[in-house]
Amino acid sequence: MNIKINFALYAVIAFVLVCSCKNDKTDRHTDTVRSGVIQIGVDENFAPIIQQEIDVFEAKNQTAGIVPIYTTENEAINLLLKDSVRMIVTSHKLTKDQHKYLESKKMFAQEAKIATDAIALIVNKNNPDTLFTVSEIRKIMTGEITEWKAFRNNSILGKIKLVFDNEQSSTIRYAIDSICGGKPLYEGLYAQGSNQKVIEYVSSDLNAIGVIGVDWVGNDSDTTNLSFNNKVTVASLSNETVALKTNSYKPYQAYMALQYYPFLRDIYIIITDPRVGLATGFTSFICSDKGQRIILRAGIVPATQSLRVVNVRKNL
Repeated sequence: MNIKINFALYAVIAFVLVCSCKNDKTDRHTDTVRSGVIQIGVDENFAPIIQQEIDVFEAKNQTAGIVPIYTTENEAINLLLKDSVRMIVTSHKLTKDQHKYLESKKMFAQEAKIATDAIALIVNKNNPDTLFTVSEIRKIMTGEITEWKAFRNNSILGKIKLVFDNEQSSTIRYAIDSICGGKPLYEGLYAQGSNQKVIEYVSSDLNAIGVIGVDWVGNDSDTTNLSFNNKVTVASLSNETVALKTNSYKPYQAYMALQYYPFLRDIYIIITDPRVGLATGFTSFICSDKGQRIILRAGIVPATQSLRVVNVRKNL
């Protein structure tokens, strides 16, 4: 399957080239596209893949240092608005009001899509319930379904424990906006503080359902991207009225690319650097063939790389 080339990168580069000509001699930034040190804000959901990009970029450019601040999506955007960083990685573009605010400060944001990610649902390894419809997940999130016996009358499990990473995370925002249609989430949810803690919680609690970025449950030892973290079970989701093995999908890379898996979100780089500096260089690297191949190997969908679709139905 061919993914359309993301031309936003070229707009970013053109923008900073023009703006850099207007830069005066008092600019406090001394970094170049391949040297210097900068901080960037990164939604913690995307820490695994962005850390891989940083490691490879710094290995290629040994006089460059990218210092990531892994935080919530809201805090990453706030860092950009305060000019504490000039590059962030997030799951949605800035609002019109945020663009206007930056423009009032003579800062102009440019956005580039780098990948498509998925929201995964994870359950305990010993939980027999691993197939869900989108409607069922919506009802769990809004509190309409609170007991495991709603799925099987003879279930020995008790009350469903819905587990998220952080109350201010992009996962929470996605759940409210894209899954629940703007309805508030059930008050009884559990916020653990990080994606890693979500995995730990679900692996130790038979009643838990974890909501997590798929990048966090990948199997690093599987280069085919056809398996997940063995501490938990990644659930299969269906858009039909009844979830069956034949109509339900896990967030495998191919099913994400084909949009069979329902809970998808894009990943963006947003930069406000008015010059050709390290933020531009790092953005160019991530959008380059090498940077996109890192994303491809990580098991999510790159913005500019072609995918080979593999039949993974036997792995459901």
